[in-house]
Amino acid sequence: MTYSYSITQDLQWQNEAKWQVTDTPFMSFAYWQALIDSEAIGQASGWIPLYLQIYRQPVQAKINGEQPPTLIAVMPLFIKGHHQGEYVFDHAWAEAYARYGVDYYPRLVTSVPYTPVMGQRLWLAEGETMAPAIWQTAVAAVDDVAQQVGASSWHGLFIDAEQVKFAKQLPNPLFDHQLLERQGCQFLWQNQKLTDIDPQGNPKPFADFDDFLSTLTAKKRKNIRAERKKIAKQNLSCRIKTGEAITAEDWDLFYQCYAMTYAVRGRHPYLTPEFFEQIADTMPEQIMLAQAIDESEQVVASSLFFYDDPNQDNSTLYGRYWGALEEYDSLHFELCYYQGIKFAIDKGLHYFDPGTQGEHKLIRGFIPQKTHSLHRVYDPRFEPAIANFCEQDRDYMQQYRQQAHDALPFNIENMPHFKG
Repeated sequence: MTYSYSITQDLQWQNEAKWQVTDTPFMSFAYWQALIDSEAIGQASGWIPLYLQIYRQPVQAKINGEQPPTLIAVMPLFIKGHHQGEYVFDHAWAEAYARYGVDYYPRLVTSVPYTPVMGQRLWLAEGETMAPAIWQTAVAAVDDVAQQVGASSWHGLFIDAEQVKFAKQLPNPLFDHQLLERQGCQFLWQNQKLTDIDPQGNPKPFADFDDFLSTLTAKKRKNIRAERKKIAKQNLSCRIKTGEAITAEDWDLFYQCYAMTYAVRGRHPYLTPEFFEQIADTMPEQIMLAQAIDESEQVVASSLFFYDDPNQDNSTLYGRYWGALEEYDSLHFELCYYQGIKFAIDKGLHYFDPGTQGEHKLIRGFIPQKTHSLHRVYDPRFEPAIANFCEQDRDYMQQYRQQAHDALPFNIENMPHFKG
């Protein structure tokens, strides 16, 4: 079986095959179209998109003429001159290049822009499965683009463990350069009560929020209940809206809150009102909005979530954007974490990914998880040092995840196993 690739800037390839349902909402065509139409990606934002089309070559030619190759996968690739919206940081690498008078830019990135969510990074046609040969063809295409534009490096961010496994099966070094792995840590809530097992031997989901609290140590249960009581003491209440129940006014208020998060840091939001208006129209069944309401029924804070179909394997709630018009004690924890946990339980979702970073998630029952990114450095003067850094960083992150796991608030019977 042989494979080939081509490189394009338009989305015509979407019409050339039937595509598998994506593993997260953030790789759906509707989400990406909103990014494009709102100019969150494109020349103006510094996220210049290319699409690497991977074809399977026919084994035999037709009797009358050649059989055309079959499009089986597509990988997004961005040409970038900055690091904004990535969440896997390589600023030190750029500084090292600068110290030696070498230009680190442009660089190539494969990721979901502004979204640190683990997942697949290739769209697969129906009936196709991931294979090392597909990744090898994708990397060859990346190398081709890097040579054409003079890129210093390629960065594949938040790639799921299965695809990293396939990538590791490639010859190393591949085409004269190594495929380097970095690891990180995020925190994931699991809808699993380890002391309540079903007939198939699997942990049952929680019945309600109190059922979840019952798996924590007494001190942590008390702390969370005290924290939640602070919301009512400040004359606040919370409500959940999903899909088409979220009105245009709700979206306006949400954007005010979202923009405030950036304003306090003297920055502008990455995403525009037009982006949120579009996803409200094109993917409402995957959106949840949590609102905090004051005693006069005014919205004072909002938190936006996305979620999978509950029937999907490993269905997940994703906490993404938050903001408040005023400061309230513990409101961030209530609106971004506890309301999310409650919603995940009510919906029967398996996991809740609250977003990147934040050790404060640990004491609220979010479990440390390994994240992966792949990197390719084209300058042989810098590649050995960066490879050594990645190796040492993996060891450090493994130790960090172990320490984080040891700090989890679960009682002994419900303490999950450490997965590295």
